[in-house]
Amino acid sequence: MKIKYLAVLVAAIIHWVLGGVWYGVIFAKKFIELIGWTPQQIQQMQEQESPKELIIAFIMSIVLCYILAHFVRYTKATTAMGGAQVAFWLWLGFIVTTNISTVLFEMRPLGLFLIYIGYELVACIVAGVILAVWRPKEVAAAD
Repeated sequence: MKIKYLAVLVAAIIHWVLGGVWYGVIFAKKFIELIGWTPQQIQQMQEQESPKELIIAFIMSIVLCYILAHFVRYTKATTAMGGAQVAFWLWLGFIVTTNISTVLFEMRPLGLFLIYIGYELVACIVAGVILAVWRPKEVAAAD
């Protein structure tokens, strides 16, 4: 089983878009409250808005999905459940464990941590499912 680069790209786009929806729509007010931004800071950020941060975030989504694709391939996950399980275990082992220090040592609110890891759980599971079930037309026709 090879890495499906188009699947990686689609998964990365969805991962990235979910971040915008997660932080910009679903949890926008709570996120801003927990991070402690003032209305003036938000206005200043909007005035200085540049595509640089969005581009970097998208590149990171590509990297994450590319690495996730290797684990999906290594585990031979070919079902939605298999892709979700691979993503879940990587999320638990690497994302949750490495981000808990922001609560413990940086004294950030637990709610902020939950928003961060909640997004990564949902986005990684969706990406894992896409990467596991994506099949080129010729392979799908042969099944």
